[in-house]
Amino acid sequence: MTDVEVYLREGSIAFEAALERYLPQGDDLVSQAMCYSLAGGGKRIRPALLSAFCALFNGEPEQAQAFAAAIEMVHSYSLIHDDLPCMDDDDYRRGRLSCHRKFGEQAALLAGDALLTQAFAVLAGADFTPELRIRAVDVLSKAAGQAGMAGGQWLDLSYETKAIKRAQLEDMNRRKTGALLCAACELGCLAAAANEEQTAAALRYADSLGLLFQLTDDILDVTGDRAKLGKSAGKDAAAGKSTWVSLLGLERARMVAQEYAALARHAIAPYAGADDFLYCLPGWLVEREY
Repeated sequence: MTDVEVYLREGSIAFEAALERYLPQGDDLVSQAMCYSLAGGGKRIRPALLSAFCALFNGEPEQAQAFAAAIEMVHSYSLIHDDLPCMDDDDYRRGRLSCHRKFGEQAALLAGDALLTQAFAVLAGADFTPELRIRAVDVLSKAAGQAGMAGGQWLDLSYETKAIKRAQLEDMNRRKTGALLCAACELGCLAAAANEEQTAAALRYADSLGLLFQLTDDILDVTGDRAKLGKSAGKDAAAGKSTWVSLLGLERARMVAQEYAALARHAIAPYAGADDFLYCLPGWLVEREY
């Protein structure tokens, strides 16, 4: 197990314990679907990034747990909706049945809606000043909305079976995948009261990391298997989706992944050492198998 995997596993254990206080308490089907999706594991990269940037700039990651829970709620909602038949129509997520396959489409749709709404309630109750909570709401709402993740998802759907240029693919990836990763890094900086220069470096890092994350995801859709991925592989090509592999070919896509990893490391190098999680993460993403 690599140092990055150890960091993610240990961080995930701490995050899961903190997440308990934010889980829905009802026993109705929607509440069950919310808990199922939110507690479904995964790499928890967004909470890890938030915590790492908070610690890097001398904040208290424990105080930022509400921010981490909120961003993971938004991420979980997006996965529920992404798997629906009207979107990617996927039967599996994180090695388990996708939410709509286990609870039905109606409950899954409402569970996603409820998680998105609950995320902002969690931000509103976070242990920070009112001004900082408002800034956090602003960051996350922009990342999740039409200018960010939701708009990127629509571009993904609208580009199916179309030939697009690299600039269009980058824009789609920055919105669909990168926006929430950027929000995680920015919220970590916000919780630590980082200065403008530090936050700008974090956002440069996050921009390259977001493109890298989606690029490696596209590669794994071609080279990976469901047992490791925890979801179906080969669906992008079957759906005619525009991906880094369809645009550049597999080998060139791998080269570009290395380029984005180098850009991310360059952005964070003034603040993080060579053994730091944030510095090592881009290289791990290049080599990841799940």
